[in-house]
Amino acid sequence: MSQPALPDLSRDVATLTPIEAADLLGQCAEAIAHHNRLYYGEDSPEITDAAYDALMQYNMALEAAFPSLKRVDSPSERVGTEVQSGFGKIKHIVPMLSLANAFEDEDVFDFITRVRKFLSLPAEAPLSLTAEPKIDGLSLSLRYEAGALVSAATRGDGSEGEDVTANIKALASIPKTLTGTPPDVIEVRGEIYMDKSDFLSLNQAQEEAGQKQFANPRNAAAGSLRQKDPAVTGRRPLRFFAYAAGEVIGKAWETHSAFLADLTSYGFVVNPQTSLCEDASALLSAYHAIGEARADLPYDIDGVVYKVDDHRYQARLGQVSRAPRWAIAHKFPAEKAMTFVEDIDIQVGRTGALTPVARLTPVNVGGVIVSNATLHNEDEIQRKDIRIGDKVILQRAGDVIPQIVEVVTSARNEDSPAFTFPTSCPICHSPAVRPEGEAVRRCTGGFACDAQIVEQLKHFVSRNAFDIEGLGAKQIEQFFQLGWLRSPADIFALTTRFDEMAALDRMGEKSAQNLINAINDRREIDLDRVIFGLGIRQIGQATAKLLAQHYESLPSLMQAAQEAADETSQAYQELVTIDQIGASVVADIVQFFTDARNQKAVTDLLSDITPLSLEAPSQDSVISGKTIVFTGTLVRQSRAEAKAQAERLGAKVAGSVSGKTDYVVVGADAGSKAKKAADLGLTILSEDDWLTLITG
Repeated sequence: MSQPALPDLSRDVATLTPIEAADLLGQCAEAIAHHNRLYYGEDSPEITDAAYDALMQYNMALEAAFPSLKRVDSPSERVGTEVQSGFGKIKHIVPMLSLANAFEDEDVFDFITRVRKFLSLPAEAPLSLTAEPKIDGLSLSLRYEAGALVSAATRGDGSEGEDVTANIKALASIPKTLTGTPPDVIEVRGEIYMDKSDFLSLNQAQEEAGQKQFANPRNAAAGSLRQKDPAVTGRRPLRFFAYAAGEVIGKAWETHSAFLADLTSYGFVVNPQTSLCEDASALLSAYHAIGEARADLPYDIDGVVYKVDDHRYQARLGQVSRAPRWAIAHKFPAEKAMTFVEDIDIQVGRTGALTPVARLTPVNVGGVIVSNATLHNEDEIQRKDIRIGDKVILQRAGDVIPQIVEVVTSARNEDSPAFTFPTSCPICHSPAVRPEGEAVRRCTGGFACDAQIVEQLKHFVSRNAFDIEGLGAKQIEQFFQLGWLRSPADIFALTTRFDEMAALDRMGEKSAQNLINAINDRREIDLDRVIFGLGIRQIGQATAKLLAQHYESLPSLMQAAQEAADETSQAYQELVTIDQIGASVVADIVQFFTDARNQKAVTDLLSDITPLSLEAPSQDSVISGKTIVFTGTLVRQSRAEAKAQAERLGAKVAGSVSGKTDYVVVGADAGSKAKKAADLGLTILSEDDWLTLITG
């Protein structure tokens, strides 16, 4: 699959227009989702940790500068990737979250400041935190009931992971029965990893057996865990560090450090480098001490994780969609090496974006052999003046393919020509245009471009969309070449091609029938999956779910989008005021549903499927399903804590007041939102009224 376009991270956020920022946010979202899938789901990353972190940082900087443009499917609020094929699925009762990152000492001080502000904690009040090495492995959740191991799952997308129970039970390093006095139920979470020496020995054995070697210890650990035969996993030297809990029944701990102490009594290994710190200076001392010992440690680490020790504070701080507010990962600097650019290829993504990729002379960077690097876009090539034949400096922080940091111009041949970015699509030869103010050049071929059609169909059947087992990227490409697939509806027409599919090489009758059954199983599917599967720009899973909840059917959404082409219409106002959906997202929705080809594709699809409306919100609280707007300064809670609490109780928190707002909670110095609420005759609550309402 081709890489999506990456933004030019050198562009100064402060100088961007809203249109430019919206486009860059779209590029970030698409690229980060792509690389999450490769890293977490396929163990085959295309970019370095440093390049990924820089991309995520830039996305967050854009969101901070343009908060109204923040996407509902923002990468800053997503975890991992969807569960891959080949394993069953286990739903995490308590989500497995990711972590926010810190890169500079200042980021650590900012983190502690944010924690204190959220908790309304005075500067003199004690705030203990733990510092734990961040293991470069594969996240795992182990569930024990009555002290016995009953299931094991990878993180997956944070909500649902791969069922690897049989493989984990084959490992001697994982306790099958807990010692001491464990709770009735406990999910122990941690990291599966492989020691450096064991990794080298495994690769040597793989080479002698004529089998594929692993790129680094993390990939070796992930590949070993995901073996089809548990016996193979059992023979691999996998180890486990425990550091967190999921669901726990029958016990509670006051602090994280007390929890870690009990883990050791249950038979788990907790990282001995973990320490308890009383302030930011102590955290940084621990960070630098661990960093200095990094090369001598028997396992790979890529940073240090800081966690608020007090569990009561952790509960109050809660989480954003992607990460807890009470923890952060302080990453180590990247590693570097030199090599040559042998060629520059242009790849075409699902949205038509043209992405340049450098083909490199293979080089060892921090123990990993790399041969490719994304060049992001044509501005990146021009800014760094990267040319074929150049000697370049690469940067890596634990992954396979690094980022080009700079060109060694002193080593360049005098007659070396500058790289000319194509103005036509290398696949369909349609014009490739770059709209004013945007960094990405896109093919205009649309459905006439084979690359775009194939990538759109791959997205349609992906795990977070239709999730059709047995219909992966290779099958999509094969069926497309055979002329069987051009639109999503054609996928359901495959059920009439049993004989043709069964006759294909490596297919057979059983596989053909299994695929037909899998396709038929998706004729009834949740509406939000359908909307996400359509591949509308800027519409990720979270945005799709919001649209599904709001419009309840695909025809209703399509009609509303068509009416919203008139920005003065009520349909436009209704669409743009949905929480976290701004003008940029609305423009992409309107553009998609007003295109005649897309309308036909949706209509044809609806003749084959029945989208299911999402379940109504829980009625467990008085504000379930209600729309709440907070305005002004709150005293008894911070705005962030109040919003998080409302969402936990099943409410929708909106950013603007409309006729559909149920409650407007007004703090001190409330401005135009309070006035508009009064003008509309909405229910206005003081902070005390609000707390009385939700606590009864």
